[in-house]
Amino acid sequence: MTETQTADARAVQQPGKNLRVAAMNLLARREHSRQELERKLISKLAPDAGQLGAVLDRLEQDGLLSDSRYAEAFCNARMRVGKGPVRIRVELRERGVAEDLVESVLRELNVDWVMRAREVLQKRFGSGLSPDQRATAQRMRFLQYRGFTSEQIRAALKSTASLD
Repeated sequence: MTETQTADARAVQQPGKNLRVAAMNLLARREHSRQELERKLISKLAPDAGQLGAVLDRLEQDGLLSDSRYAEAFCNARMRVGKGPVRIRVELRERGVAEDLVESVLRELNVDWVMRAREVLQKRFGSGLSPDQRATAQRMRFLQYRGFTSEQIRAALKSTASLD
């Protein structure tokens, strides 16, 4: 019997325990939101909904599963790669994080989003800002796609222009 077949046989014998182990294995690799973890476990093991809910509740009680910790880690990671608050907010909502928690985490970050937008601009386009309207529009679309607000974009473009 192969290792996979042995694991599958154990899963049939102890479905609740195996479900918790599978969840903990996923959480050991990185933080997950409750909804994200639930979706992965359903696709992987097709567990009973009541049993899955109980396992996830227990993981939350044990402090192993936390949407707030996930949201904080996610925000920091997305911010480091140059994403803005609008995009981060949307992505967290898609992953099942509550709106009030998203807003709280974004507030706690204490980020100067205009400065981040300016850094993203400089990394992508260099320090020189072309006076050309077409180039300015391109930069605006780029920052908008990255998830910055129009106010942040205008301020970043203005401050970058004043640096030239």
